[in-house]
Amino acid sequence: MSTVEVKKFKHVSYLWDEAKAAELAGDEVALLVYRSNLLGADLRLTNYGGGNTSCKAMAKDPLTGKEVEVMWVKGSGGDLGTMKRNDLAALYVDRLRALKNIYRGIEHEDEMVELFNHCIYDLASKAPSIDTPLHGFLPFKHIDHLHPDAAIAIAAAKDGEKISKELFGGTIGWVKWQKPGFDLGLQLKKCLDENPGIRGIMLGSHGLFTWGDTAYESYINTLEVIERCAEYLQEKISKQPVVFGGARVKSLPAEGRNRMAASLAPVLRGLCSSQTKMIGHFTDDERVLEYINSNDLDRLAPLGTSCPDHFLRTKISPLVLNLATDEDVSDVKVVKEKISPLFDAYRTMYADYYNTCKHSNSPAMRDPNPVVILYPGVGMFTFAKDKQTARVAAEFYINAINVMKGAEAISEYTSLPRQEAFNIEYWLLEEAKLQRMPKPKPLSGRIALITGSAGGIGKAIAKKFADEGACVILSDNNAERLEEAKAEFNKQYGKDVYTGDILDVTNASAIQQTITTAVLAFGGIDIVVNNAGLSISKPIEEHTEKDWDLLYDVLVKGQFLVTQSGVEVMRKQNMGGDVLNIVSKNALVSGPNNAGYGSAKAAQLHLSRLNAAELGKDKIRVNVVNPDAVISGSNIWSGGWAEGRAKAYGITVEELPAYYANRTLLNEIISPEDIANACFAFVGGLLNKSTGNVLNVDGGVAAGFVR
Repeated sequence: MSTVEVKKFKHVSYLWDEAKAAELAGDEVALLVYRSNLLGADLRLTNYGGGNTSCKAMAKDPLTGKEVEVMWVKGSGGDLGTMKRNDLAALYVDRLRALKNIYRGIEHEDEMVELFNHCIYDLASKAPSIDTPLHGFLPFKHIDHLHPDAAIAIAAAKDGEKISKELFGGTIGWVKWQKPGFDLGLQLKKCLDENPGIRGIMLGSHGLFTWGDTAYESYINTLEVIERCAEYLQEKISKQPVVFGGARVKSLPAEGRNRMAASLAPVLRGLCSSQTKMIGHFTDDERVLEYINSNDLDRLAPLGTSCPDHFLRTKISPLVLNLATDEDVSDVKVVKEKISPLFDAYRTMYADYYNTCKHSNSPAMRDPNPVVILYPGVGMFTFAKDKQTARVAAEFYINAINVMKGAEAISEYTSLPRQEAFNIEYWLLEEAKLQRMPKPKPLSGRIALITGSAGGIGKAIAKKFADEGACVILSDNNAERLEEAKAEFNKQYGKDVYTGDILDVTNASAIQQTITTAVLAFGGIDIVVNNAGLSISKPIEEHTEKDWDLLYDVLVKGQFLVTQSGVEVMRKQNMGGDVLNIVSKNALVSGPNNAGYGSAKAAQLHLSRLNAAELGKDKIRVNVVNPDAVISGSNIWSGGWAEGRAKAYGITVEELPAYYANRTLLNEIISPEDIANACFAFVGGLLNKSTGNVLNVDGGVAAGFVR
């Protein structure tokens, strides 16, 4: 195997490691997984979840013991960059090809998908994808099907076929646009038969097929073809006097873009969530700004995308806002009056598209709201059912922008015809895939800001909410603990479930910064959990004014300020919301050495009632959870509180947990998870008509009963 110098490639990443590959020698399937992971690691080669790869090798038939040819191909729903061996489908090649004998024509090709099951070699492998025959009918041992922006730019150009033949001297074939499926596999084989010796095939508006006799040869062939496409585009783009017809709008500085986006995102989220609560993503990537600021935006944006993988995630076309960069987006009423008609028009357009293109057996119309929203001079918002889907939609639309830029530089960009786009979006096979998806969790589409969430009760609440489908904003005034919590969440949930910010709840500007962090990360806020706290236990003669001010600043003022800022976002969204205040049994029960803490907790409790009375008209519920003696992981108990309470009760610190448990009616020790479960009870959907309530989680302290 010859070594290819990395410097040979400028537009793609050469990642092949000969030593690593040597360890896998002789295992073609392992080399397939290795090659796939390398290809998927470079988003210039293919997008998340897009494309597929395969290999064919001999294996022993478990029934006959004879050697047979088996094809391993990426299974349905996988991702090349993260694919493992168990993400592959394995099929008998001869059986797959024999399906041609019973194929009834393109009008019936969807029925072929279930017949793939009769070709399965490894019964434990993944379900085969619709692209399986595209690999099976080609004779090559290793095949790559990718969606590189550079190749799709040529494939989506008006003169794409002519350009492909000239660029590669006839060594790249061309198959015009056709929906993926059994018949497209036959078209690929026909193209190869008519053009023996070609090194790949361009699929009109779709992507690229390349191959080789070994995993390495396929990898190199793929890189070389994409590199040549990218070089050609770069050469043409560099000779253009302006890109996308030149700039019509000038971008705001980065700080201004973030400020505008943070102010506007909750409004957009509310408008996009008329049917389902959506999670947002914002990007002001330079490629996005170049496109949305251009003179050609109004012409290109309505055309939509070309590659099916792009289109399925970005919808038929984006919504372009009619807001100037100097707009006062803080005036929510004025902004809504200006942009709400755009959303009405988009929903009408989508309904017309559906009704014009639907078939007698088409699934019901899905959510008509836009996925991609463009704000010239500011950036791009995307909204979807969860953060990952919203983020990936943005990545796909950037892919589409790259395609438009390249196609416009060499010819003229063409998108999928509306009927073809509809046939992909409402494909019965796609609908079946959607129906197989797990039922959304109770907090899917919800965004929760939890103060004091780097440990103890706060972290338990954040974990519970994340487990139930929410996106969470971790916040704490302890930077070290916050970083530890973020690392823990990243490992357990991944980057799309959480964000984090240092927060001093007594500082209004710090609160606003955390709100901005939350809104830019996820698009808004649905749940505020006021959990940040501290405790000071001293006899009245030892209690200082400084102690008093600190308790009231953190517990009462902090709760008020965070609620105030959170409610502002909720009102922009106009979707209601929840405020949960973690108070204490001490708000109701009098005890020694507790004047400052107990009275501040009582103030928190009554402030909760006052907020509930005021915010009901906004469908914002305010409820209280009263814990008692939650020792595990608590910052409170690592300070002087434990010593103070032990002294008040005439016992040792070590005896406190048992003391607290023994004084309860249930004789139970209370954990942070118990408090988290109570919080979930309020926001999980069963108590949507409850507000102003108090839920005691203290094991049963009769003196703390609400009456």
